Amino acid sequence: MRIAVVGGGISGLVTVYRLRQALGASADLTLIEGRARLGGVLRTGSVGGEPVDLGAEAFVGRRPEVPALLRELGLADQLVHPVGLRPLVWAGGRPHPLPQRTLMGIPSGPETVAELLDPETVARIAGEPTRPLTWRPGGDTDVYSLVADRFGAQTVARSVDPLLGGVYAGTARSIGIRAALPALAAALDRGATSLTAAVSAILPPPSDAPVFGALRDGYEALIRALAEQAAAVTVRDTGVDALRRVPGGWRVDPVGEFDAVVLATPAPVTARLLAEVAPAAARAAAGIELSSSALVVLELPKDTALPQNSGVLVATGEPLRAKAFTLSSRKWPHLAARDTAVVRVSFGRFGDNTTTALSDTDLLAAATADLATVTGATITPLSAMVQRWPGGLAQYAPGHTERVADIEAGLAGFDDLAVTGAYLNGVGVPACVASATAAAHRIAAACAEARPSAGAPGPNH
Repeated sequence: MRIAVVGGGISGLVTVYRLRQALGASADLTLIEGRARLGGVLRTGSVGGEPVDLGAEAFVGRRPEVPALLRELGLADQLVHPVGLRPLVWAGGRPHPLPQRTLMGIPSGPETVAELLDPETVARIAGEPTRPLTWRPGGDTDVYSLVADRFGAQTVARSVDPLLGGVYAGTARSIGIRAALPALAAALDRGATSLTAAVSAILPPPSDAPVFGALRDGYEALIRALAEQAAAVTVRDTGVDALRRVPGGWRVDPVGEFDAVVLATPAPVTARLLAEVAPAAARAAAGIELSSSALVVLELPKDTALPQNSGVLVATGEPLRAKAFTLSSRKWPHLAARDTAVVRVSFGRFGDNTTTALSDTDLLAAATADLATVTGATITPLSAMVQRWPGGLAQYAPGHTERVADIEAGLAGFDDLAVTGAYLNGVGVPACVASATAAAHRIAAACAEARPSAGAPGPNH
């Protein structure tokens, strides 16, 4: 069986690694990547001669996928956790502690956000359980429409948007409840009498377990290990022009013919490649929009007067261009041990043209000026790097779960074709690992069924 995996990001790399595990050394695996490097939106650069991630730097540590994968690959010693400092929220021109006991910033009661919001909004939250709640079981809406109605627009701007901006590079207006907050949708479906009651019912009990994890040497260590252990033929700098059905399998232009294919590509690319062979799935994928972002990594003198916090999130509507600051040398012990300080400054939300309107020089100037504003420190970079991520994150808009279901239904007749990626069932690295593992299992099962009649065409050929 010849199998092609199109896309060399984390989803494609995990897919080809899992296929190697399932099918053994004799499997003929080809990984096709349009760029010169592997890793997709995961990239590790060098700042001050030391590795620093220029894309995502962390993953949700309470999910099991990444720690388990690191152990499999012999990278368990790479796993690090943050020191436990809390982030701040910049709102109303000053810093506030990030509220605790919230669901993606949606409060479980007025006391959790009393320091962040004005008295009128806090009173609105306090009275929310007494107001009738209208929710159609199985329905969906954007986060803004629900939370602003129940808790006020200021709650969205100061508590919800800062978190959604980090996870999705989106806003409450571009993200849907059912796909991004499925537990909340389920609680509402079960008949929660208020938003307060729904959030309170699903919040996990307080825990000292670390929420996030990272790799000491950056994601490059994971990317390299996956590529090495997958031992696939890797074709780089090659975009796939078309995917066509041919006798015995698939034609992946311009690379060649294969018995099975996995598309680990962004939603728009997947839509283009599926347009002829699975038009219904292609239409659903084409409906998923992407958001662009940019990152400026600053190397600063060790004695720069940064606050004792893990970072600073920026509320919507503030006169700053940056959306968030990760005080990496405060957050991560392995970075705190270095001779200089590292700060990551993030730009870009869905519908915001900051990342395209500003040059690299302008982004660096904005990062330096905005960091000085929120910290009160004198910012004198020793070095800096700018990394842009055009179309880097999918927007899980209202109706996203139906789009994903339509993609899956459109591919149901193909046992030798699968899709995976961050646009399906979660944007984080753990979700990508889970999605890629499922895609690999689908193709491996099809290969196992084909083995007894090797040389004969399968049911879809």
